[in-house]
Amino acid sequence: MLKPRNNRAWFLVLPVVLSVAFSAIIPLMTVINYSVQDIISPTQKVFVGLDWFREVLRDPQLHGAFGRQLLFTLVVLAIEIPLGIMIALSLPARGFAASLSLVLIALPLLVPFNVVGTIWQIFGRADIGLGGHFLARLGIDYNYALNPLDAWLTIVLMDVWHWTPLVALLCYAGLRAIPEGYYQAAKIDGARAWAVFRFIQLPKLRGVLMIALLLRFMDSFMIYTEPFVLTGGGPGNATTFLSIYLTKLAVGQFDLGPAAAFSLVYFLIIQVVSFVLYTVIQRTANPSEQGAVPQ
Repeated sequence: MLKPRNNRAWFLVLPVVLSVAFSAIIPLMTVINYSVQDIISPTQKVFVGLDWFREVLRDPQLHGAFGRQLLFTLVVLAIEIPLGIMIALSLPARGFAASLSLVLIALPLLVPFNVVGTIWQIFGRADIGLGGHFLARLGIDYNYALNPLDAWLTIVLMDVWHWTPLVALLCYAGLRAIPEGYYQAAKIDGARAWAVFRFIQLPKLRGVLMIALLLRFMDSFMIYTEPFVLTGGGPGNATTFLSIYLTKLAVGQFDLGPAAAFSLVYFLIIQVVSFVLYTVIQRTANPSEQGAVPQ
């Protein structure tokens, strides 16, 4: 016998639906509306179809910003994922030392984005910052405000300092979830530390690492506040990533049509890549069990 439908559940879901509609759907529809119109004045608008999308996709400044963004994301992922794994492996497994280590490692994650940019802005200055002063004492000509390479490397180091703890914490949780029986079997087989990592820890961390990769890709591909506070996108366009370029286009030049079209393209890129990574996560979350651990 079928149970009567409980219509009260819809009243519980309704606030969430309305919240999502006002915070996501309505703004998205507004952006789509702007992306197909030329807004001459608040009362005069001209439908232009896909012209703004064609203009944006042919913009050489957008191509440069996309290249810088992609390079930055690949570099920080190549550094933060292995570094996070090494930190997680070096942390104590239990006791007061483990708790203290986790608290200290998590501290950078508690710092607001704009404060992170300000910290590294001061840290890199040769006159008042420890980092810049130390490099100057070594005879290294370092100036993130004038040298594009110095600015770019500073932002990479800033992101690694800020977000590697997230990867480390995720990997640490994954390591603690591995049953002790795997380590006991490896010890009986006489497996070395590298073999244990390769055939036990790394396969069991595969799902956690894919989650870390997904989160860090989205965060690094949308980075805005830290480089904007540190360099403002300069010197020149050296650190003008996609988010900063979008802000300059929408707020600085007030080109709402091209900015709306570009934001949709930006949104689509993140969604497609995130979907691909999520699909990989689903397929690798439960990897096949390994046999005996080679020595």
